[in-house]
Amino acid sequence: MSTAEVAFVGLGSNLGDSAALLRAAFDSLAALPHTRLLRASALYRTPAWGVTAQPDFVNAVAMLETRLPPQALLTAMLAIEREAGRDRRDDGSDRWGPRTLDLDLLLYGQRSLDEPGLRLPHPHLHERAFALLPLLDVAPDARIPGIGAARDALARLEIGDIQILA
Repeated sequence: MSTAEVAFVGLGSNLGDSAALLRAAFDSLAALPHTRLLRASALYRTPAWGVTAQPDFVNAVAMLETRLPPQALLTAMLAIEREAGRDRRDDGSDRWGPRTLDLDLLLYGQRSLDEPGLRLPHPHLHERAFALLPLLDVAPDARIPGIGAARDALARLEIGDIQILA
């Protein structure tokens, strides 16, 4: 088993009771073997990104300490999505559509990785205020390998339509 790393998982949902789905996903992430939930961000209501003609999303970030290697963590995350009713199409044609639960591995330590099905850091993290805002909730000094401070990336983005949920 590898040494423990801090990993950040982005959570999103826009079908069903999205807030409840995200809270359940935090619990599922915390229950993974060799993994501990260190912090859970606030929940944010955000406009859809990519394909915009769909319901708003609820987004959040989980900060984990894990001994699972990145690929094993991703496999476990995909199983959590399936348990929440997510059915990913093999061809990726539903990539930008509505979903019950979407889990993205945003950061894994300061590791950079480019493998089939897994790129670290997440290749669009620095472009997505809906991921950066909750990331900064749990890790105000977060750095994105190859990009720099997450707070600097967020400063370049529009965040006016993102609302924190009570």
